[in-house]
Amino acid sequence: MNLVVLAQMLERLDRSAQAVDAKQYRAVAARLAAELQAASRDAALEGVLESFPAAAQLYENLNYQHAGLCRSPMDASLAAELAARAAIDGARRFAPGQPAQAA
Repeated sequence: MNLVVLAQMLERLDRSAQAVDAKQYRAVAARLAAELQAASRDAALEGVLESFPAAAQLYENLNYQHAGLCRSPMDASLAAELAARAAIDGARRFAPGQPAQAA
């Protein structure tokens, strides 16, 4: 129960259009981090992480040393990297003052 409430609070703070007090944000994040570290890795935890992106990002950061980006889909990451490379290559071809390169 605490895990869900803290995940909701962090999500609200993350999405707030107004300025957020840094001290409050750190306090909520620290309490949520403690709850995430104590939580069993089960369907309930997965449900919380799927419902609250800010909590999922915090969970990944807490577990990065063990599993890297354990919740980031590899296909989406690879597709984003390939799209970025294609965009950079395209921009280089049409950069002002640069000779056009053949594709």
